[in-house]
Amino acid sequence: MDEFARIETFLEAFPRRAAPAGPGDDAAVLPPCPRQQVVTTDSLVEGVHFSRRTFRFSDVGHKALAVNLSDVAAMGARPTWALCALQLPEDVGASDLRQLGTGMAALAAVHGVALVGGNVTRSMQLAITLTVAGEVPAGRRPITRAGARPGHLVYVSGPLGSASAGLEALTYGVREVTHRGPVTVDRAWDALVLAQRRPSPHVRWGLEASRFASAGIDVSDGLLADLGHLCAASGVGMALETGALPVLEALLLFAESEAKVHQYALAGGEDYVLAVTVPPSRAAAFERRLAKVGAGAFCIGVVTRDTSLTVDGATWKGARGFQHFT
Repeated sequence: MDEFARIETFLEAFPRRAAPAGPGDDAAVLPPCPRQQVVTTDSLVEGVHFSRRTFRFSDVGHKALAVNLSDVAAMGARPTWALCALQLPEDVGASDLRQLGTGMAALAAVHGVALVGGNVTRSMQLAITLTVAGEVPAGRRPITRAGARPGHLVYVSGPLGSASAGLEALTYGVREVTHRGPVTVDRAWDALVLAQRRPSPHVRWGLEASRFASAGIDVSDGLLADLGHLCAASGVGMALETGALPVLEALLLFAESEAKVHQYALAGGEDYVLAVTVPPSRAAAFERRLAKVGAGAFCIGVVTRDTSLTVDGATWKGARGFQHFT
């Protein structure tokens, strides 16, 4: 296939929009937006973020968009449009491109995201880079990392540690886990692998949190690493409690010890849950609001005046999260 045939094959799964809405022109033409916008970009690179041995092309398409949607959600914005740049090796064929597009388009449809343009280039390895924009609801401000204050409560939007355990299961083919509950071994393994392959961005949660949160961040590199960024931006510290960390039963079945569960939850990356701080005076209303829309809010600690980040009252001795360059 030539370049334009590859583009058309990838776009088959997306709704067609006539230019100048895009894609189809040299650049996308977007309508004026009266509200504040947030814009993010992120990449998924073969050999760094995924392996074709353990990921379907539809998984790659889904995850490439999901990681960007999570960044938009962390700012309390509603995603609106995306640009997609594909770097394709010669061996990526028509069926692969259709799967890639199908995985991405399905998630885009769920969140009302329009693909408005992009680019295709030849490459030695598969990589997908997206730029995604979102609108901040009228009357609200974007959630930033800089608003946490001592005494504010720390919340996360969902289970921690599942994706990093799923990556380990995929990498080493681990299926034997200690059975300590009603979940079967295969179901436990599959739940963790799903968290790694197909993260669910917590867009609705972020929109609701924007009514109450003083600061927030997307948990992608590991809880401690990302909360460390929030603490640095706000000039504060945090005291976290391992007993409050939400984890899937599947992770309890997979991990060989409680210490390993804590390691996954605190330092494992790619969960793509959201973490926010909320003033204590607004915490009850925050929890009620999320319960009303069928979402959970898990309080895992408190913001401190001391700029250290502690776990169960002590400095964490293990890894804090993923870094591309060490």
